This record gives sequence, C-alpha cells and structure tokens, in this order.
Amino acid sequence: MITYEFLQNYWWLLISVLGATLVFLLFVQGGQTMLISTKDAAYKSMMVNSLGRKWELTFTTLVVFGGAFFASFPLFYSTSFGGAYWLWMIILFSFIVQAISYKYRQKEGNVYGTRTYDTLLFINGIIGPVLLGMAVAMMFFGAEFTVTKSNILNPQSSAISQWGAGHGIEAIFNYKNLLLGFTVLFLSRVQATLYFFNNIDDSRMHQEMMPGLRLNSILFVIFFLAFATMLLTSDGVSYKNGVAEWVSYKYMSNFLEMWWVLIIFLAGTVLVLYAIGRTLFTKSFRKGIWYSGIGTVLVVMSLFWVAGYNHTAYYPSLLDVESSLTIRNSSSSEFTLTVMSGVSLLIPFVLAYIAYVWYALDRVKITRKEIEETIPEEKY
Repeated sequence: MITYEFLQNYWWLLISVLGATLVFLLFVQGGQTMLISTKDAAYKSMMVNSLGRKWELTFTTLVVFGGAFFASFPLFYSTSFGGAYWLWMIILFSFIVQAISYKYRQKEGNVYGTRTYDTLLFINGIIGPVLLGMAVAMMFFGAEFTVTKSNILNPQSSAISQWGAGHGIEAIFNYKNLLLGFTVLFLSRVQATLYFFNNIDDSRMHQEMMPGLRLNSILFVIFFLAFATMLLTSDGVSYKNGVAEWVSYKYMSNFLEMWWVLIIFLAGTVLVLYAIGRTLFTKSFRKGIWYSGIGTVLVVMSLFWVAGYNHTAYYPSLLDVESSLTIRNSSSSEFTLTVMSGVSLLIPFVLAYIAYVWYALDRVKITRKEIEETIPEEKY
C-alpha cells in the first residue's frame, strides 16, 4: 500500500529531477554571457541562433519546477516565493527580459540595435544562474524567516511566514550562497561552450573558444570545491519525532549514511570533469555536452536528496529552528499528493518532448555559411 511518507519522498524525487534538469539547461544563460565578447556578427549570430533554439526549454522547465513545488510542497512555495519575493522578482524579471530580447533582437523595425538586446541577454545570463544558485543554496545554509501556521486563521495576520526587511535580498550578501551562485554561473558557461562545440560546425570558432573554456573550467572547479567544502563542514537541521535541532556536519553525515547518494554525487562530478578534460585535451569536441549534462543532473539530484532526505530540513530557518521546513511538515495533504501523482505521470512525456525537440533542432549543425545567407546584417 502506498503510504503518505512514500508520496512525500516520491514528490521530492520529482522535484530533484526537475531542479537538476533546470540547472543543466542553464547553459543557455551561460552562452548569453559570451555574446558581448565578440564583434564578429556572423560568429555572434551563430551563437544566438543556437541558443534561440533552446531558451524556451529552460523557461518552461523553470515554470514546471515552480508549479511542482506549489503542488507538492505549498508551504515552501508560500514561504520562499511569497517571502523572499525581491530575490524571485529579480530572477523572473531577468527571464522576461530574455524572452523580449529573443523576440525583438532581429525583428524588422528594431530601433535599439542588436547590441541593446545582446546586453539584456548578458544580464539574464549573469543574474539567472547566480541568483538561482543562491536560491538553492538557501536550502542548505538557511534563510531568515519564521513560520506560524496558526496565522492562517487570524484575519489580522493571514501570512503564514514572516521574513526580515530584506525579503530575500539579504541572501545575496551571504558568502556561502555566493559560492553556489558562482559555481552555477561558471558551470553554465562551461556547458555553453561544450554545447556550441556540439551544435555549431565551425572549427575557427572552436579554437577561439578554447581559452575561455579553460578559464571557465578552472573557475568552476575552484568555486565547486569551495562550495563542497563549505557544505560538508556546515551544520544542518535534523528533524525527528517533531523536534528540530541544529546538528554539526549534518550534510556530511547524510552522504555517509546514504552511501548510494555519495556514489551518484561522485559519479556525476567525474562525468563533468571528464567532459571538460575530453574537450580540452583531445580532438573529441562533439560529445562533451552529453557527459557534462548527465553529470550535472546526477550531482544536482544528489544535492537535493542530501538536503531533504534522512530527516533533514531542506529549508532551515536562521531565526527559529522550529520553523524549518521538511518534506514532512511542508507537503500537501495525502489526498492531494495521491491525485497529483497521477498527473506526475506526464513528466516523462515532458522530458521526452525536450529530447525530441532537441534532436529535431540539432539534426543539422549550424554553419557560418548558413548564417551569412539567412541572417540579415545586424544593426548596432
């Protein structure tokens, strides 16, 4: 018989899959940060054309990720999205700017020039990965909020959660959050380069991007190691028998007690590093994105599991430990999770759709000749 606890664990698994897919698809944002680094119009148009085929997948996955959280863990949704609203508003606004830029960059009658929209895409490319990484980091290092469920019955104070005056802005100034934010940023730039190598058939472009790949890879490894060290040595909130308390080295203990998660984490890390090394030190340019993509998904899923499973609060409160959120105290009712589990059967179709669209769009590689023949001269 399917139990309530099983349903909660199942939905946290789905959340981790969607979150991992989103982090992988952030290579679109990483690619956007490279647009202002060249004045070669054909070179830039190849990158925009390549990214333009995939940006909607990132946006769609972000929306589905938020919707899944709303359906399965509504208390987190109301606490984080409703409380840290400045952080999330900046993130969402940057994605709105992205959509506008792709629509109007080459539109006839564009009076602002492509440079303006390239700058807006660059802004989304920086803000998106950094702030999304910081939002996830708060699931490990905590946030400044309190939760009082009884407020829902009080017409004078119907908000369940209360935040400090910063409403999420304070997370930007937490160096622990910044470590993961910049890790995601440089990972997105590395994967963007690997994606370009796979999607664009231009040997000169590949050679010109090699120094950037090397630099971004070094920075990614530095920030990733710093984040991993900080995570393994940080305290976490353990929640057992209705009692929450801070526990030293909680996340390290989770890795050791859930040994299978540790294996998946290490396997994913090795795949990402292998993809980078394979691309930098061999002539195998094409397949790096797949090794890196699979590795990224494995690492991010394992981080979500460490954050939520093994009696761990996945959203620790820095102000009141009893307000910390777990997959037990923040989930929807058993009935809702049961009904939504049927709807969750659509997720494989969503993933299949992403795979099909990817395949259909990438059957023919982008070339400089194609771009020069089909893309009008850019206006600066």
